[in-house]
Amino acid sequence: MNFNIKEIVTAFMVLFAVIDIIGNIPIVIDLRKKVGHIQSEKASIIAGAIMIVFLFVGQRLLSFIGLDVHSFAVAGSFILFFIALEMILGITLYKEDDDDAMNATVFPLAFPLIAGPGSLTTLLSLRAEYSTENILVAILINVIVIFIVLKTSSKIERLIGANGIKIIRKVFGVILLAIAVKLFAGNIKALFI
Repeated sequence: MNFNIKEIVTAFMVLFAVIDIIGNIPIVIDLRKKVGHIQSEKASIIAGAIMIVFLFVGQRLLSFIGLDVHSFAVAGSFILFFIALEMILGITLYKEDDDDAMNATVFPLAFPLIAGPGSLTTLLSLRAEYSTENILVAILINVIVIFIVLKTSSKIERLIGANGIKIIRKVFGVILLAIAVKLFAGNIKALFI
């Protein structure tokens, strides 16, 4: 084992910024209003499992099905784009199914909001620079932080208030839209080279 505190902290900070769980609080609150209870533990564990599996088999899996990282990122940017439109315009594109809370816990919360194209492509980039065990520790720390934020999102909502949530929702909708555009622009060029 080659644990390195600097690598762990750097990988944690990069993943934390890309996952942006604090910025996703308005989305989490909105999902809770749509479907009721969201299973914070399940969402955190599923997102963590997706990231860990993708860390080890992501590149090979994409290659096996004939995709590259750039195609994956472009597809994910569309999902983020539509979620951002929901936030900004106050419309509903995501349709609830019969088992709403379970579906919302997995999609769109665990994937693509937490373990989305941004975080998964970031993991592939980190793997090229850092030791796998350090990235694993960074993922686990992020999962703990994600769980805490998801579990306390109702308290955060009470603290900020309804109008505060609306303002934050619009602002983060624009930020998410910008992230989707950046993810799209950064990867679409590579598809045509």
